[in-house]
Amino acid sequence: MGYISLQFDKVKGTSDTRMSEHIERKTMPSNADSSRTHLNRELIRFPEGVNNRNEAISHRIKTAGIKRKIADNQVHAIRILLSGTHEDLMQVVQEGKLDQWCEDNLQWLYDTYGRENTVSAVLHMDEKTPHIHATVIPIVKGERRKARKEKDTGKKKYRKKSTDNVRLCADDVLTREKLVAYHDSYAQAMQPYGLERGIRGSEARHITTAQYYREVKRQTQELEQGLTRLSQKTADAEEKLEKVNKEIDTKRLEKVKTDTKTAIYSAVGSIFGKGKIEKLEEEKRLLTQDLEQKDKQIASIQREKVHADKQHVQCMNDLRNEYEMKIDTLERSMEEVDRYFPYVRGLLSIARECQGYGFSNEMVLQLVHFKPVPFKGSLYSKQHRRYIETDGATAKVEKVSKYACKFQLCIDGMPILEWFKQQWNLIQEKMKAARMSNKPKRGMRL
Repeated sequence: MGYISLQFDKVKGTSDTRMSEHIERKTMPSNADSSRTHLNRELIRFPEGVNNRNEAISHRIKTAGIKRKIADNQVHAIRILLSGTHEDLMQVVQEGKLDQWCEDNLQWLYDTYGRENTVSAVLHMDEKTPHIHATVIPIVKGERRKARKEKDTGKKKYRKKSTDNVRLCADDVLTREKLVAYHDSYAQAMQPYGLERGIRGSEARHITTAQYYREVKRQTQELEQGLTRLSQKTADAEEKLEKVNKEIDTKRLEKVKTDTKTAIYSAVGSIFGKGKIEKLEEEKRLLTQDLEQKDKQIASIQREKVHADKQHVQCMNDLRNEYEMKIDTLERSMEEVDRYFPYVRGLLSIARECQGYGFSNEMVLQLVHFKPVPFKGSLYSKQHRRYIETDGATAKVEKVSKYACKFQLCIDGMPILEWFKQQWNLIQEKMKAARMSNKPKRGMRL
């Protein structure tokens, strides 16, 4: 028996455009087979006036009767990926049970999260293993976990809120206990298809991103080395085959010559006797055996070449599939980086900007840690296309108050572009004063 695959991802913010484009195939991933995309299915019909997954998420939240204000950075939806072991799901497809498998998955989603909260479910058949992308809105009722905790600890509550109001709360849906229960109930629903739950409490853990890519690099190098050896072996086989073909052509020519000589010797044998004819026949027999042996060698080499070609094609397909899977995993990892560390991209942009102005790597490292950096010397202004000198100033990276993940470089408390403008005006004033002092004075002649 194979194993179920159940993955959960939170969707923060009012839109999940990037994942919607992937699910709805508005953008085609590299690991998808476009010739099979027509087999994909939308398993849930949208309400009237709703045209896509993003609109379905907003529609459910607006019509759920939620009274509390929903923050923009709050979890608005939960992505659930439902799948299983590749071999078992391919057997489901071959046995014609795919429709029933989809219905059982939908029924599990409805029973677990509610029919109204399950706003989208899309079957993908154009990737290696069939799977379903489901979208669930975490709308719950009942007392909040925080309130229950305060009650248990005896903390006084000044205002008691109704427990009948609906709330948008992913934390109540994705507790550790409920995640365990989800895997248990989903495994029970998938038993008719030969799928079971993984070992509970297994010590298997996800490796870090750095370890993952080191392993990918190592496996890639091994595959490239294997392909190099296979290519060399193929080239050797082709060279050997060409050599044997030349030998065969030579032997066949010799055979024609021998047959001609035999005919001549037969005519001469009638005059000179049978001794020489028997000797020629023995030579012909030996030559025929040698030729048959060469033919067998050619057949063997051709079989080796066909086998080598198949191995080469298989290795290339395996490598391509592996690369596509790694790229898909990398894209998911980048989504997680953007989700859990949204400030990383902003700091990377600031770091490149600081290097362009002329700050050293050590100074850039201090700046992205939000430390003030005193300096003197020159900074390059792209706007003025020249270096601006300063006898002493302090640089610091500060957060732009309007944006949660946007930063700017300031010099002496001023944004750097304004500081450049101020310094350039001072330079212009000094240059003007110098020209005025060097201008010859004009007087009246008497």
